Amino acid sequence: MIEELARDRLGFAQLRPGQLRAVEALAGDRDVIAVLPTGGGKSAIYELAGLLRAGPTIVVSPLIALQDDQLAHLRASGLSAIVLNSQQSAGAHAAALLASCDSDTFVFLSPEQLAIQETRETLTRARPGLFAVDEAHLISQWGHDFRPDYMMLGAQSEAVGAPVRLALTATAAPPVRAEIIRRLGLRDPEVVIGDFDRPHLHLSAQHVLTVRDKERELVRAATSREGPGIVYAATHASAQQAHDALASAGEQVELYHAGLSGRARRDAMTAFLDGSARIIAATVAFGMGIDKPDVRWLLHYDPPPSLDAYYQEIGRAGRDGGASEVRLLYRYEDFDTARHLTARGVSGEPVARVAAALAAGERLDHGTRQQTAALTRLADLGAATWQVDGNVGWSGQMSVAAALTASDAETARETEIERTRLTMMRRYADHAGCRRSFLLSYFGQDYPGPCGNCDNDNKLAESPPESVPFPVGARVVSERWGNGSVQRYDGDHVTVLFDEHGYRELYVPAVLDRGLLRSA
Repeated sequence: MIEELARDRLGFAQLRPGQLRAVEALAGDRDVIAVLPTGGGKSAIYELAGLLRAGPTIVVSPLIALQDDQLAHLRASGLSAIVLNSQQSAGAHAAALLASCDSDTFVFLSPEQLAIQETRETLTRARPGLFAVDEAHLISQWGHDFRPDYMMLGAQSEAVGAPVRLALTATAAPPVRAEIIRRLGLRDPEVVIGDFDRPHLHLSAQHVLTVRDKERELVRAATSREGPGIVYAATHASAQQAHDALASAGEQVELYHAGLSGRARRDAMTAFLDGSARIIAATVAFGMGIDKPDVRWLLHYDPPPSLDAYYQEIGRAGRDGGASEVRLLYRYEDFDTARHLTARGVSGEPVARVAAALAAGERLDHGTRQQTAALTRLADLGAATWQVDGNVGWSGQMSVAAALTASDAETARETEIERTRLTMMRRYADHAGCRRSFLLSYFGQDYPGPCGNCDNDNKLAESPPESVPFPVGARVVSERWGNGSVQRYDGDHVTVLFDEHGYRELYVPAVLDRGLLRSA
C-alpha cells in the first residue's frame, strides 16, 4: 500500500532503503528518528506518513528557503501545503492558519513561528496527525550549529497534541542521535540509519607546516580544478585570508561569513549560485539550504571541530552525483584553535544565577547566550522545564544546590566528549588507511575498505584483524569507562564510543590479554 501510494501520489518509481521502514513505523503510531544523508529522501518519509495519517502534518524547518522548496514540491504533486513565516503579512498569516484546519494539509513553519500562541492554538484545534522536525541535529549541543529555538519543540509537540513525532537529519553520530531522542521526547523510536557512503566524492587530506604553505596549497588546488568550488574556514579572519589568496591568484571568488552585512552575504551567495563567481570562501554560516548541485570540489582550509560537521559540509559537493573532490588542509596548531572555538562548558556563575531566579518564581527569557545556555542546562537536568510559550519554569525536582552540582558534572562530561570528538577529527586527518572506512565507521556503518577513491588507497589500506573480540556495533562494558559501542577496527586497534567518556582507541591484544572489555 505504501509503495503504491508513493508511486501514484508522489511519482516515486520505488522507495529508497529505510524509507519504507520509517513510514510503516509512523503509520503504526511509533515515533521515528531517521538519519539519511543528503539526497536520501528524508522528505518522502513525512509526505507518505502524512498521507496515511488523519489530520494535518506539521513540519518544522529552519530556513524559509527550505520551506519554499518543500512547499513547491508538494504543490507540484497536487497536495495541499502552506507555509507560515515572518515574511507574511498579518492577513496572509491568518489565511494560512485557517487553511491549516484542512485535515490533508502539510504545514511548514520555523520553531519561532510555532512559539506564537495563536499558531499553536489553531494547530491544536486542527488535531495534527504527525509532528516532523527537519534538520533535527539543530536541537543538539553536539550538532554543528546548536539552535536554542529548537529546544522548545518537545514541549510544543505535546501542546499541539501530535500523537506521533518524526526527527529527520542528514548526519548524526550516536551522541547526537541520543540527544535528539531525549530532547524531542521521542518514545521508544524506530531508529532508521541510511547508507552514509558518498562514493563519488574523492577524499584526501594534507598536512602543512605553515600558514604560507597552506595558502600555496589552497591556490594550487583551486587553479588545478575545474568547476565551482567551496572553501571552508574556521574563522572570519581565516575565510578572509583564503579569499585574499585566491583573489590574488586571479580567481573569481566571493567571501561569506556572519560578520558581513546581510546585503554582502546575499550578493556573495547570488554570485556563487549564478556562476558569476566560481569559488566562495566561507565559514559554516554558508551552506544550509543552499542547493547548488554542480559543486565539483570542496576544500577545508581549517579542520572542522568534529567528523559530524565535516561530513555535513562535504555533502555540499557533488549533489548531482558527479565525481567531486574533497580535500582537508591542516596544521596541528589548527586543532588547538578548533578546541578553543568549540568549548561548550557552561560556567557555574550564570547557572547559579538563573537557577536562583527560577526557583524564586521569576520569569526569564532567553536573553544572552550565557543565559540561554544556563536555561538549557537546567532543563536538561530536569531542574527546569521548557514551556510552550518559550519560557522556562522551575520543576521543583531538585534543590538549587543539587542542580549546580549536577551542572558541574555535566560540564565535565561534555568537555571530555568534545575533546574526543576533536581527537577523532585529527585521527581522520592523520589516518594512513582508507579514509572512507574511517569516516563511515564513525557513523556506525561497517565499511572495511579499501574504497579506491581516497588519497591513501594508492596503497593497500590496513585491514582489520581476521578475528575480532567484538563485532562492530556491539555493546560493551569497561570497568574504567562504563558502557559503550564498538565503532571500528584499524589494524590492531579498536575504537569504542563510551556513553559517558566519548571515543577511546584501545590496543586489541591488551583488550584480549587483560579483559579490558566484556559484552554488555
